[in-house]
Amino acid sequence: MVKKAELHVHLEGTTTPALVRKMAARNGTTLDPAIFKSDGEFAWTDFWDFLKCYDKAAATILTKDDYRLVTYDYLARCAREDAIYVEMFSSPDHAAEVGMSYADHLEGITAGIDDARAEYGIEGRIIVTCVRHFGASRALKVAQQFVAAPHPYVVGFGMGGDEAQFNPEDFAPAFNLVRDAGYQTTTHAGEFGGPVSIRASLDNLPVSRLGHGVRAIEDTTLLEEIVDRRIPLELCPGSNIATGLYDSREQHPFKALMDAGCVVTLNSDDPPFFATSIGQEYDCAARIYGLTEEELKNITRNALHSGFCDDALKEELLAKI
Repeated sequence: MVKKAELHVHLEGTTTPALVRKMAARNGTTLDPAIFKSDGEFAWTDFWDFLKCYDKAAATILTKDDYRLVTYDYLARCAREDAIYVEMFSSPDHAAEVGMSYADHLEGITAGIDDARAEYGIEGRIIVTCVRHFGASRALKVAQQFVAAPHPYVVGFGMGGDEAQFNPEDFAPAFNLVRDAGYQTTTHAGEFGGPVSIRASLDNLPVSRLGHGVRAIEDTTLLEEIVDRRIPLELCPGSNIATGLYDSREQHPFKALMDAGCVVTLNSDDPPFFATSIGQEYDCAARIYGLTEEELKNITRNALHSGFCDDALKEELLAKI
């Protein structure tokens, strides 16, 4: 099977319904039954309802050992689908919401990375993210925590959340602080916000990659700039279908972006919520877009070259493809 790599997955959003129930039971947390369908999977109706469901599920992660378990569980699932590298978005804001310190949050995740490497040989790294709809002041606080407590597994900074809230320029102080400390950054843009969100992000934030960025296909000038500047796109087709951005994978512009010369990668975003996985994303791309094995390998190479980890690790991983 083709070796795979992933750059865009929210750690809290990798938690399966079974794992959410397990953590709730051992932590004595009361779960809102509305977050589950009758078959036990997560239940939500649209993107904004998904965000609410996500937050309720993430609220069951209460201890650093919970974070260790969530991290190990996800990396193990990825390894079984022949993934060799995963950059995970972690949210100190979600940890803080349940009273967990930044240090404990980080310690739990790194322990999970170590456990998964020891058992499966997979490598994981962390991108600390702020939450856009929580506002710029909280984003700056997360960035300050990030810079004050460097860790070899923490390789970058990003922003997720609702693109309709605030403007990218509001978050420039947070992103510039991280950039000045020597780290690369990424941000969600061009998902529900459209091409204007991408343009505002590129003009106001020092980003090296774009989370999603799929709506660039709607603006020829913007698309040409992304191609010329070799700005990698963290594309998440399954996520975009699940949230209703596109009706089907056939209508998704993944192949069009690839054919236009974009640096494309495949990612699962929040896999249990969207009924997908990194393996399924590669399988669907091969089947629906007619990609060859070599093209799939090049997508993995794109991800590794675009990763925020150190060059030595990149070379080690590239040699495995």
